[in-house]
Amino acid sequence: MASGSKKVIFAALIGNTLISVTKFAAAFVTGSSAMLSEGIHSLVDTGNQGLLLYGIARSQKPADEDFPFGHGKEVYFWSFIVAILIFALGGGISIYEGIKHIQHPEPISNPLINYIVLGLAILFEGAAWLFAFREFSRAKGKWGYLEAVQRAKDPSIFVVLFEDTAAMLGLIVAFAGIALTQLTGYLLFDGIASIMIGLILVGTAVWLAYETKSLLIGESANPAVVQGIRELAGAKASVDCVNEVLTMHMGPDFVLANVSVDFRDSITADEVERTIGEMDGAIKERFPQVKRIFIEAEKRVLSNG
Repeated sequence: MASGSKKVIFAALIGNTLISVTKFAAAFVTGSSAMLSEGIHSLVDTGNQGLLLYGIARSQKPADEDFPFGHGKEVYFWSFIVAILIFALGGGISIYEGIKHIQHPEPISNPLINYIVLGLAILFEGAAWLFAFREFSRAKGKWGYLEAVQRAKDPSIFVVLFEDTAAMLGLIVAFAGIALTQLTGYLLFDGIASIMIGLILVGTAVWLAYETKSLLIGESANPAVVQGIRELAGAKASVDCVNEVLTMHMGPDFVLANVSVDFRDSITADEVERTIGEMDGAIKERFPQVKRIFIEAEKRVLSNG
């Protein structure tokens, strides 16, 4: 696990803790539904960062008899739980508060407090977002941003980036809702803003759940890694052909590979054993994330077509 991802999570954890306390205090004083939703949002984000750190710690436990390939998938599981919490707690409660405020609107008192709190929150969240964005940009390499999210095997960085992006959008919506309520005197704007914040969180949660699901159930390594393993295995003189390469991420930095190889009929058992050892070393040297390799000697399967 890259240390950069932990730094991003710790930065977001500290920022969201301070911001959530400030937002709840402002909501209590002013009675703003949008501000209450923002407080819930930041509180959920704070808990989520704690869960991500817990998942990272759990994923680093060594392999044992019950989990011979380690606990790397713990980080995928807890990232998925984070998505569910954003959906249920963040999105659901914000939408509920918005509907309740529309049904029973209440005037906002001391709106200046809300503006000050939201302004400070935008500065703090903006700094956290920029930190997460820079770390994600560094980690994505040559890929585009959407492609990097789809290919990423360490969800902790893009989960925080998604959360921070949703937080920034939510702050802008809350600011607009409170301002429109004050300018027009139409109290429903505050409740509508709360519902919109909830919908932003729901959309973020659905996207996060979609992106972490494949990692949780067993996603293969990136195509470049799979192709590289195939080329290294097929480059051996004693190999007639490589039938298939099956890979699975057991964690962000742990790839399990199963390679089916058809060896030449003329080589001896000792040569097969030596070739397997060389193949194993070459693959691990080029792709350090491939921790375990199983090489099967199988005859080439010819299709009927």
